[in-house]
Amino acid sequence: MRNSLSRALVTAIAVILFVLLANPLYVINEGDQAVVTRFGEIVASSSQAGLHVRVPFVDSVVKYPRKVMSLEGDSQRIPTKENQFIIVDTTSRWRISDPVKFYESVTSIEAAYSRLSDIIDSAVRTVITSSSLNDVVRNSNIINELQHRENFALGADAEEVQLSQITGEKVVYETISRGRRALSAEMADIARTKVPEFGIELIDIVPRQIRYSDELTESVYNRMIKERNQIAQTFRSTGEGKKAEWMGKLENERKTLLSTAYNRAERIKGDADAEASRIYADAYSKDPEFYSFWKSIETYRTTMPTFDKVMSTDMEYFKYLYSPNGR
Repeated sequence: MRNSLSRALVTAIAVILFVLLANPLYVINEGDQAVVTRFGEIVASSSQAGLHVRVPFVDSVVKYPRKVMSLEGDSQRIPTKENQFIIVDTTSRWRISDPVKFYESVTSIEAAYSRLSDIIDSAVRTVITSSSLNDVVRNSNIINELQHRENFALGADAEEVQLSQITGEKVVYETISRGRRALSAEMADIARTKVPEFGIELIDIVPRQIRYSDELTESVYNRMIKERNQIAQTFRSTGEGKKAEWMGKLENERKTLLSTAYNRAERIKGDADAEASRIYADAYSKDPEFYSFWKSIETYRTTMPTFDKVMSTDMEYFKYLYSPNGR
């Protein structure tokens, strides 16, 4: 009896150890899916999270994510319809929709990235080369509805003017028919026709970055420099006009001040002359002879140094200078 129990216990332990070592169970985590292969042949697949059974030592389990994955595309130098080269970087979102097809066609995530990258790059190039530059870089025609203005900060006279008033011409951008968003959808549609055979669902393709090539960048910068130079020249012309205006005001004010000062000076001179005449008249009325003598002396003092010779002193002018009476 005891021997039978011992053998049964040993057998049970051996079976448990065998089961543990053989590992017939596998777990699918939430967000994963699995493919079970037997000697290279797919025998089962599941996307249900939980505990699953397989044949030990025979079945192999390959797990794939069910989540949405992203693919960062390589930078491509692509010509547009006008043969203007641009640099395009894209980001794509995708997921494994059929793990069986995925295993049969590409097997690994790394191989899927490589195949998917080729398909997306081809779709991007196909769409870009058949589209205009404006369609690639713009989404709508709203740019033509905007009022492009520049603020001339000239103190109290600051005002906003339209860009067309500065450059002398109205800037009108080419009307687009599709735009970048529509082109992204076209890229995705082209690529979607080729990915189902790999068990992949392509969600979208989004241009992450679009850059001008070096030669196109230089052309754009030159146009921007020209516009800025026109704006700068407008500032200079406006400043020169303001300067001329203020210089005119300053000159008018100077002339007004000088005229006022001249009138005031002449009025003061007139008042002073009148006062001097009054004083002279008062003095003359008190002693006319002395006044005549004093004025004659002042005249001698002014005129005598300029005489080269005197032919005769017998004249009224010299009555005080050569008078026998001394006066």
